[in-house]
Amino acid sequence: MMPFRFEILTRDTRTQARLGRLTTPHGQLTTPVFMPVGTQASVKTVTPEELLACRAEIVLANTYHLYLRPTHTLIRQLGGLHRFMHWDRPILTDSGGFQVYSLAGLRKLTEEGALFQSHLNGSRHLLTPEKAIDIQESLGSDIAMVLDECVPYPAEHHYALASQELTTRWARRSKDAQRRTDQALFGIVQGSMYADLREKSARELVEIGFDGYALGGFCVGETKQVMYDLIAHTASCLPEARPRYLMGVGTPADLLHCVKRGIDMFDCVMPTRNARNGCLFTRQGKLIIKNARYADDMRPVDPLCQCYTCQHYSRAYLRHLFVAEEILGLRLNTIHNLHYYMDVMQLIRSAIAEGRLESLQAEDISGAVGQGEQG
Repeated sequence: MMPFRFEILTRDTRTQARLGRLTTPHGQLTTPVFMPVGTQASVKTVTPEELLACRAEIVLANTYHLYLRPTHTLIRQLGGLHRFMHWDRPILTDSGGFQVYSLAGLRKLTEEGALFQSHLNGSRHLLTPEKAIDIQESLGSDIAMVLDECVPYPAEHHYALASQELTTRWARRSKDAQRRTDQALFGIVQGSMYADLREKSARELVEIGFDGYALGGFCVGETKQVMYDLIAHTASCLPEARPRYLMGVGTPADLLHCVKRGIDMFDCVMPTRNARNGCLFTRQGKLIIKNARYADDMRPVDPLCQCYTCQHYSRAYLRHLFVAEEILGLRLNTIHNLHYYMDVMQLIRSAIAEGRLESLQAEDISGAVGQGEQG
């Protein structure tokens, strides 16, 4: 079984970007990398074989949801998460901290952990740092995350400070609770939108020592420029020799901007959720497939795309499926969007390897995304 290892293969000389290789017990992958979100041990609407066809190298699963249903103990009894979901490539599991944060009125934070009510049946649970590690070790993921508190935006400095310090204490307890030697553990930098707190959080986590470091608490309402500037500052406070993972971000343009600021790993529901809502990403801009203009459009979603959807189906057919509420439409849309995101990451990796990342612009990978629909 291969041990966890991160190697930097190439550094971009004009930005903070790195081309790397991440080795895990379930295989290697190249960074920068995008992880499709498989919340309940499934990337919605697609099979593992279709994920591989889209060139996905690693997926993310959700600790909170799998703890509640079907339970981590059952998954362990059935051979672990990889066998359970028929995915023999790397898996990263989050700690459940963001899901607990999103429960709002259904949870209470204490020094011991997060006390919350299940969104399924109202049952009460206490998620401690130790429990979060135990769950993830039972699941058998390749990369586990410490329990953290995600701060709402905006937040007063004193609140953000108290939250950041709690996250550090929880991180230390998470590290102490770790028992598996074949599972990497990442710390999570918090501190809201305060550069001094982000720097303090990073310094304290590095002192504890983790296999990698995540940046949490972004894309919660702040402006893009604030996010980009703070990500760059935070990444500069983290060790060069460890992978940096930006949680829950984002658009194709975000991926490019944040790679240039030193980020190696990403996850986001954007490609899959948008696909199920009929929004498709293309090099020419976003395409809202339900619009009447596509009713007789025999072109593929993106003429430059080599995905299964674009090679076999027209915009007219995809519009018909979506309007008729046929499940096949959601599957084909998701296959396209995931393939598109993997194309974006491959384009970025190639640009780093060839020393031309600085000249690569958001418009080169996402057309008019965010500026209106293509024609």
